[in-house]
Amino acid sequence: MDAPRPTLGLFRLTWPLFLELLLFMLMGTSDTLMLSGVSDEAVSAVGVVNQYTNLCIFIMNVVSHGAGIVVAQYLGARRSAEAARISALALTLNLMMGLVVSALLLSLGDFILGHMNLEGEVLAHARAYMRIAGGFIFLQALINVCAGLIRTYGFTRQSMYVSLGMNVLHVLCNYALIFGHFGLPAMGVTGAAVSTGVSRAVALVVFVGMLYRVMDVRMAPRDYVTFSSEYLGKLLKVGVPAAIEQVTYHCCQTTFLYFITFLGPVALASRQYAVAISQYIYLFSLAVGMGTAILVGRLVGAGRPEEALRRTVDSLKWAVAVTVGVDLAVILVREPLLGQFTLNAEVVALASQVLVLSLLLESGRSFNLVLVTSLRAAGDARFTVYMAFVSMVCMSLPLGYVLVFRFHLGLPGIWLAIAADEWTRGLVFWFRWKSRAWERQSLVAPQAAAVALAE
Repeated sequence: MDAPRPTLGLFRLTWPLFLELLLFMLMGTSDTLMLSGVSDEAVSAVGVVNQYTNLCIFIMNVVSHGAGIVVAQYLGARRSAEAARISALALTLNLMMGLVVSALLLSLGDFILGHMNLEGEVLAHARAYMRIAGGFIFLQALINVCAGLIRTYGFTRQSMYVSLGMNVLHVLCNYALIFGHFGLPAMGVTGAAVSTGVSRAVALVVFVGMLYRVMDVRMAPRDYVTFSSEYLGKLLKVGVPAAIEQVTYHCCQTTFLYFITFLGPVALASRQYAVAISQYIYLFSLAVGMGTAILVGRLVGAGRPEEALRRTVDSLKWAVAVTVGVDLAVILVREPLLGQFTLNAEVVALASQVLVLSLLLESGRSFNLVLVTSLRAAGDARFTVYMAFVSMVCMSLPLGYVLVFRFHLGLPGIWLAIAADEWTRGLVFWFRWKSRAWERQSLVAPQAAAVALAE
């Protein structure tokens, strides 16, 4: 029997998203915690590889981002049959893209890591992890599009349950494969990579079955091989700018990571531990931004821009307030938290410094996590790309270089440069949203009476 249609409201959408994102973050944290039992070098190596694999995932999210927004607007316009055809097209495109990216990481992984200023044990661990994690990255490409579509249909709670199972399986596999329990060999970094691949494969099977259950009009086999230029154009109109923006961000983060490699292994490990903790600070803003985007997409598709405007402003207030509160709490207990990852006093001291600076960085990031997703959901994706290039590439990167290598601020200089970018973009996007220029960017007109959204 099919799942019942959910009533869409921000809280109903956001709390499962919050828990799902928390579970994914816990998966990464479990890697960091368990690998810290191997060595700080193992943690640093996986952090470097994940910077590249995450960049590839964001490239592959061209279609996922576009599909979520376009399908949301078609559902808001009550055009479910077309939403199903777009969903099938998105799955096919992401599979093709994922296989290409996996092949490239397998063939070029050693070359890429060899030019990252890594040496000795860190380089050996990084190469071992890249061969497995990179080769199976196409699984994450399919997971992203399936999970995004399930959320767009309003079933965020079901997506959360799959993430829970995936997280539990991943932790168990980590325990068994990293340290060699249950009669299995101790594989260290390689075990963490195998664990990631196994948990993703199982989750993908469940996500595909769930996607069919939640759709009111299901995908037909011919939909997977029917390449409509109209649908493809709409997917790319939103997906390409969204992906370019995120790729730009992660290219800048990778460049900053390259800067950090010149600061030595203490800075590299400190960065990884600080990032592992910081992600929990902006978790609420990330969930609220995703939930708001689903609602804004449907409201814009239904021809209700006033409600979309109010929804976004209210969400932003909550995101900023909660993020600042969580950040202050983390700052108060930062040293005991870092002590759970490492006993290296130098690493704890340096990571503690940058976590204090996170109050400046994360408050600005909360603006972006809500406003960028809302602008994309309204169809106004190109503006976010232009602003990303100006703020990140033209301002933040040069500033980071100067702060690190001219003023010798080290890792804190990187945090200050990123914070400058987050606040610059956040304030510009606030004025863009209030100007209502996004109202001219809708991707679809309502076909019938607009669907009612309970808030």
